[in-house]
Amino acid sequence: MLAWAKRGDNRLAIDPEINIHPHHEPRRAESKDMRPAAGEGVRGLRFLTYNIQVGIRTSRYRHYVTKGWKHVLPHEGRNHNLRRIADVVSDYDFVALQEIDAGSIRSGFINQVEYIADHAGFPYWYTQLNRDLGPFAQHGSGLLSRIAPDGMEDHRLPGAIPGRGAIVVRLPYADTSVLVVLLHLSLGARSRKLQLDYVKRLIDGESHVVVMGDMNSHLANLLFNSPLAETDLRPAENVLPTYPSWQPALALDHILVSPSLSIREYDVLDCRLSDHRPISVTVARAEQTAQQKATV
Repeated sequence: MLAWAKRGDNRLAIDPEINIHPHHEPRRAESKDMRPAAGEGVRGLRFLTYNIQVGIRTSRYRHYVTKGWKHVLPHEGRNHNLRRIADVVSDYDFVALQEIDAGSIRSGFINQVEYIADHAGFPYWYTQLNRDLGPFAQHGSGLLSRIAPDGMEDHRLPGAIPGRGAIVVRLPYADTSVLVVLLHLSLGARSRKLQLDYVKRLIDGESHVVVMGDMNSHLANLLFNSPLAETDLRPAENVLPTYPSWQPALALDHILVSPSLSIREYDVLDCRLSDHRPISVTVARAEQTAQQKATV
């Protein structure tokens, strides 16, 4: 079992020179081969995206003020909350995490992606460090996977304020592969437009695409008033709000797929361990889903 080092090198094939090191022994380690044996059907890929707010549980707007110190200093409940998050994500094949800490004072110098991977039994994980504030904060994003990726890229995204990134992963699926882009976009509309234009260029020419993460934008803006309008990405039907977790009113977290893929199942989990709720989907080849419906 392997875990990627903290940084990638922007090459699609995983390079042997990247610092790959042994993973801690996980609780429920299980890697999966998504290439079926002859005569077997192909099950869907289970994705989840979750902004975990560096392990802070927020249940009221006033907590942004009264518990704001937790963004700077360590506290006893953080790791307990991370273990509960690990329980939530443990059933999925591939997980995108936003607002993680890669190891600083506030997290007790714990890489939160590695910590969750260890407790949830993911054999593959990766931490993208987007904003390095030394010992005070290590802002970033992360991925957890039960499937050995065919390749990975780590991208810096443009914007007025540096510190946003995209992780691009190629996952084997059946007789092909799916390009998955993990995002945490800026709050500012101008920066988001630059970032989505960059993402559009990343996915140009790809047949099977999943774009997922905290996009800080309403779905209508993404689909009709952003560079993604020039793509054929589509959401699940009946998209639900994800923020704030205690009384969701805004859909800021999204999972979009290309027409060659179909979202079989979609859910916003009733989970209040952060200020966002996680989204889960099951994705399959569109033609396979159509065949299954025809046999019902």
